[in-house]
Amino acid sequence: MSEKKNDYASVMARKGEIMKASVGIDYSIFESGSITFDYERMMRETGYSPEDMRKIQGEVHVGNTPLLELRNLTALARKCAKSGFGARIFIKDEACNPSGSFKARRAAISVYEAKKRGFAGIMSATSGNYGAAVASQAAMTGLKCIIVQECYDSKGRGQPEIIEKARKCEALGAEVVQLSVGPELFYKYLLLLEETGYFNASLYTPFGIAGIETLGIEIAGQFREKYGKEPDAVVCTNAGGGNVTGTARGLIKAGSKSAVIGASVNLAGLHMASDGQFNKKSFTTGHTGFGVPFASWPDRSDVPRSAARPLRYMDRYVTITQGEVFYITEALASLEGLEKGPAGNTSLAAAFALAREMPENAIILVQETEYTGAGKHVQPQLSFARSNGIDVRFGDPKDEVPGENLILPARPSLIRAVDVDLNHIRRSLIKTALANYCKTTGSAPSGADIAFLAEETRRDADFVRGVIAEIGA
Repeated sequence: MSEKKNDYASVMARKGEIMKASVGIDYSIFESGSITFDYERMMRETGYSPEDMRKIQGEVHVGNTPLLELRNLTALARKCAKSGFGARIFIKDEACNPSGSFKARRAAISVYEAKKRGFAGIMSATSGNYGAAVASQAAMTGLKCIIVQECYDSKGRGQPEIIEKARKCEALGAEVVQLSVGPELFYKYLLLLEETGYFNASLYTPFGIAGIETLGIEIAGQFREKYGKEPDAVVCTNAGGGNVTGTARGLIKAGSKSAVIGASVNLAGLHMASDGQFNKKSFTTGHTGFGVPFASWPDRSDVPRSAARPLRYMDRYVTITQGEVFYITEALASLEGLEKGPAGNTSLAAAFALAREMPENAIILVQETEYTGAGKHVQPQLSFARSNGIDVRFGDPKDEVPGENLILPARPSLIRAVDVDLNHIRRSLIKTALANYCKTTGSAPSGADIAFLAEETRRDADFVRGVIAEIGA
């Protein structure tokens, strides 16, 4: 038997077989040979009902996190709103999970599956909270754990937040492999999966997304029990789409009619894989550098078919600025006595702006919080920004230019949520699907393909046909 080659091209050519062995899912059984695939069947193949998942998570201290009403932030929002407006703002305090974020929910199911299948260890490629969640759950169940982290630029400089997350992973017993920004992350990850034979706790498997469904179910149940109604809007920080997808699916399963709003930090103009721009941003996740491309093409992830498909579930998608998130982080601490990390505060900043559009009797919920630590605090991040040539000042956040400046609001009324054109993203998804499948085969999309794309974009078949006609496919 010839020895396997480990150069970049050879390893990437083996991606499919490495993923199949490490995830335990044969994605081909969901495929049609064209654009469409059986998404719901793929989700059912986890084999876990919501009741199963709640039991699994409960045994490892995950879930059942409290609802907290932010009365002081609500009062501030009302001062900045016209008379009769300013919805009540709540948070679901997911920082109470063992690893300090909602990602413990998805990690619990992945680790349980790895243990059940007899894997000796588990791996994840992540710069952040998910790595800590996997490490925490692996420690509880006696599995070895490796976290592969994109951490540094070519000069060896790492963001304080990313370094803090590595410390957290190591403290929870994981081996952390730190790499510089660029294509080596996925290459090295594939090599390690192949060498170790560990389970791939990808963020984008059905296990990783289904685990978040319990969050949506809890939200609906807790609000009904305590307040006799569901929240009018649920705001989810959006990066790779799993947070929105899992929470929304849980809300739907609970029979909730709450609007689902995605929120991302606006990092337009910065390339996430650029060595020179890697440290020009002050956010490592929850930003448009992930949120927009993953919404417009979910299958860019590390598995053949991503279970995170946010366009199916978002009623609205808004952006917020870096400065606005830092400002609301400080406001949460000083007004509510709660120190939380930046990912959840992305959706909190959006919720603060959106609450001012809603009547006083409405409820808006931020569906997650995350732990904070030395590198996640505002000052280390702002100091790092200054050291990388970013102009940090107070002013109007609408003037913020990612990579050039970071503008803290001069007053809270300047915090605004800016709508993203979802139809633009929908058109992009359809065009990419046609480019990936129809142009390579030379065939036109079938009726089943059009129906699938309508589900993917949460639009009707006429919308899909209109986009196809636009591009002359």
